[in-house]
Amino acid sequence: MYDVVIIGSGPAGLSAGINVRARNKTALIISNDPHGGHLSKAPHMENYLGMPGMTGHEMMDQFLDHARHDGVEFRFGRVISVLPFGDTFMVSIGAEYVEAKTVVLAVGSVPPAQFEGEAQYLGRGVSYCATCDGMLYKGKPVIVYGDGEDSVSDARFLAELGCPVTFVSRKPVEGLPEEVTTLTARKFEVMGDGQKATGLIADGVELPASGVFILRQAIAPSSLIQGLATNGASIVVNRRMETNIPGLYAAGDCTGAPAQVAKAVGEGQVAGLAACARIDQRERS
Repeated sequence: MYDVVIIGSGPAGLSAGINVRARNKTALIISNDPHGGHLSKAPHMENYLGMPGMTGHEMMDQFLDHARHDGVEFRFGRVISVLPFGDTFMVSIGAEYVEAKTVVLAVGSVPPAQFEGEAQYLGRGVSYCATCDGMLYKGKPVIVYGDGEDSVSDARFLAELGCPVTFVSRKPVEGLPEEVTTLTARKFEVMGDGQKATGLIADGVELPASGVFILRQAIAPSSLIQGLATNGASIVVNRRMETNIPGLYAAGDCTGAPAQVAKAVGEGQVAGLAACARIDQRERS
């Protein structure tokens, strides 16, 4: 079990990680590619104290080196859910779980928008995890919506199970097996019969299927954990970066504007230290 699991490897998550380690507690960061965020794409960073003139990629390299030097652990993958489990949390990384005493959400700005019908049929033909649920559809036609490289490997996995796979996305992707049908579209809607999903509608074209796998690179926080208080796309927190769920903290762009590195680093520090304080208090009581 980890003391603190941090979801996201941007400035907020890395700041939380090094501050947890400064309190001699274990920290695991779970994320996609750390260089996949907005900061790494910035050509110049001129407004972060003491580090003017860097590219965003260079700044991220320094942040990552610092976290690794301090003993923060990293694991790469897509978090599917965060489940409160008594006094701890179970964090699902695909089909696997890690347990944590506390969790920090540092997922960046993730829009809460879902496809029409997605929430209605989640768990009833709609899945966020091919390795978790793929065997339920062995040999049956499925649709995969993907916006990242890992969705390609998931489509390949489903094809290896004998599923006729249609891969849909907003832009062409590479690396798919020849037997996978591909389609690009802009608007998607999950269709169903009221009991279960029956396929996907892509730009008005109906695509019947037994299962629909929606594999975004990041899942909106309100979909990660049930009952999380949000205001639009932002997670509601207090000055200790506490959410409405005890033991769950949030920091960085996911808590709202301004989307600045300095704000993310500061909130990550507060969240990491607050998580450690909670652990200490519970262990003393």
